[in-house]
Amino acid sequence: MISRRAALVGVALLAGMPAARATTRMTLMVGTKPGTPLDGICRAFAPFLAQRLDDTDIAVRNLPGESGLLALETLAEAAPDGTAAGWISAPTLPARMVDHAADGLLDRLTLIGAIEREPIAFVSPVAAPLDSVQDIIRRAAEDADAVPIGTPAAGSPPHLAALRLQLLTRTRLNIVTFPSAAAARQAVIAGNVAAAALGLSDAIGALRDDKLAGIGIAARTRAGMLPDLPVLNEAGVPLSATIRRGLAVPARVPEPTVQRLSQALRAIAADPAFRAQADETGFLATWIDGPAWTAQIRAERQELAKLWATEPWLHAGGG
Repeated sequence: MISRRAALVGVALLAGMPAARATTRMTLMVGTKPGTPLDGICRAFAPFLAQRLDDTDIAVRNLPGESGLLALETLAEAAPDGTAAGWISAPTLPARMVDHAADGLLDRLTLIGAIEREPIAFVSPVAAPLDSVQDIIRRAAEDADAVPIGTPAAGSPPHLAALRLQLLTRTRLNIVTFPSAAAARQAVIAGNVAAAALGLSDAIGALRDDKLAGIGIAARTRAGMLPDLPVLNEAGVPLSATIRRGLAVPARVPEPTVQRLSQALRAIAADPAFRAQADETGFLATWIDGPAWTAQIRAERQELAKLWATEPWLHAGGG
């Protein structure tokens, strides 16, 4: 039997101990299958977020379907209690707003901010390299079929960049879509297509290993990790096409939670370890706050709607 004195001592000891830290769980949704490049990028980001939210466990949940729309819709319908967030990318979000007529989707989300910017790279086979993007345009004007350009799936950011290049130069391009970035990359390495548009993270390894020849990147400035790769503007083609990735939560999440997540993202964007990971992977660590990123996405949605009117990238009923 425990004596009254022993019980009182135990109570006193418990009172003097620090309280156990409450741990919450956040589900981070990503609209792709496990093992895909986007899934890998999301999972590489998650530990940095968990480090900044030291009382929160992060669990990645894969929700592939409808080219990313399923994850966006699931996030928008989640409880606004701070336990659900989404790893969001643009132009994927505005593209799904256009091709699935989901204009109200952005109003059902609160964008925390973007911390990654990845340019689209145009590449060609090492055995038959193209000189510049003007080489693509010139040869395509003569015979589009002679210059097939590979991209990942229809509606993906690199595919949209190729469509924008076509519209900007008023030149019909022979755009060939592949099921994945890996398949498009392998097609251009093997010389089955004359060129390809890829996210830089999907091309950087092959570029560094001299398995691909770089034509240029659709960005305003050269990328520090590949300083010799020119921007398309240097060849007279003012195309800027980038992928931005960041965090979103359901609308109506309390403002203190939004601010806490915003502060965490700002700190991650400045973290030397995160910046080193960015250089190795093929993206830039940048910071855009939620309101500014929301405005960018609204503008991008309008631009993509005009592109859709002239060049719908999904077949009827596709997605």
